[in-house]
Amino acid sequence: MISYFELLNIQEERIMELTKENKNHIDSLSYEQLLSQWRFASMGSPWFQGETGDYWGSAMNTKKKEIGKNEAVQVSKDIG
Repeated sequence: MISYFELLNIQEERIMELTKENKNHIDSLSYEQLLSQWRFASMGSPWFQGETGDYWGSAMNTKKKEIGKNEAVQVSKDIG
């Protein structure tokens, strides 16, 4: 059985550094792509941890505002 402290160490190792390349990748994705990956990624994905995860969420919210509420709802329905 894995201890609580071993689990914390595993989680820390999974946190991805927010690099310029990672920012560029996130920025290149559409709202639909961001939401789809956010919704269907494996639990604990490093893309959604720490500073990189915060940036992902911020980019997703910005792009959601850009397309408007009605389009965002339709995108959500389309991806399931």
